[in-house]
Amino acid sequence: VQLQASGGGSVQAGTSLRLSCTASGRTRSTYVMGWFRQAPGKEREFVATVSWSGETTYYADSVRGRFAIARDTAKNTVYLQMNRLKPEDTAVYYCSAGRAYNDDYVSTSSWGMDVWGKGTLVTVSS
Repeated sequence: VQLQASGGGSVQAGTSLRLSCTASGRTRSTYVMGWFRQAPGKEREFVATVSWSGETTYYADSVRGRFAIARDTAKNTVYLQMNRLKPEDTAVYYCSAGRAYNDDYVSTSSWGMDVWGKGTLVTVSS
């Protein structure tokens, strides 16, 4: 399976962006998806995750209330709506997929993901 992320760009603080990530190839029957990010000079960190059912989500404290993750299972696509962006949100954003142990399973750890997209850069200026 391959993951292709898109939607990054350069924006002003306080504005919004929506990232998309589409899975193609031989996908599992069920899989959890998530977004992680890596800022310059920092380690990759968890941002958000969504279950196979789409009904369970979880967010990092730094983005909760500003970001929203959702998936369209029929399109094998996951979205990350990012609102009220801050300069500290500047990073390369990676979408990922991993094994789902049940329909509502979510994963906040990169160890729980075994497929990664190439990343899309988000730059937020003040």
